[in-house]
Amino acid sequence: MLRGMAKDAWASGAVYLGCMAENFDGVPLSATVSVTMVGARTKDGTALDTDPAAIARSLGTITARREGDAWREVTTVEIPGVGQVARTYGVEDVPVERGDTRTLRMALTQTYIPVPGTTERIALVSGASPVLDLAEAFHDIFDAVTSTFRFV
Repeated sequence: MLRGMAKDAWASGAVYLGCMAENFDGVPLSATVSVTMVGARTKDGTALDTDPAAIARSLGTITARREGDAWREVTTVEIPGVGQVARTYGVEDVPVERGDTRTLRMALTQTYIPVPGTTERIALVSGASPVLDLAEAFHDIFDAVTSTFRFV
């Protein structure tokens, strides 16, 4: 399972991946954290605003209509040593593979960190787990891990 996660992350452009898989009383518990460098340009080549507040404004919230529906909150947070960054967190339907219509519902935290010295790159730190009963705890864990992010 871990090798599969690593292979999928590498294929999607991740430059860092952390995985965990544990079995607690017969219940599988897994999560991943990945860092992917993404371009800050639209498909037509227009530069995107990498200011964290502007990034946050461009990301949409998802409001759950019923209990168990997907949802997403958008905010900005401070990462010590990095500064203000945009973040989404919630429970979202994530595509199984690029171009595939199937999805997996995941507890998902994504943090958008502008790369210093450039207006064209963003480090996207994504934390995900399919264990929805522990979504709130995983959001706290992903926040703690992301808070250690630094450019060196």
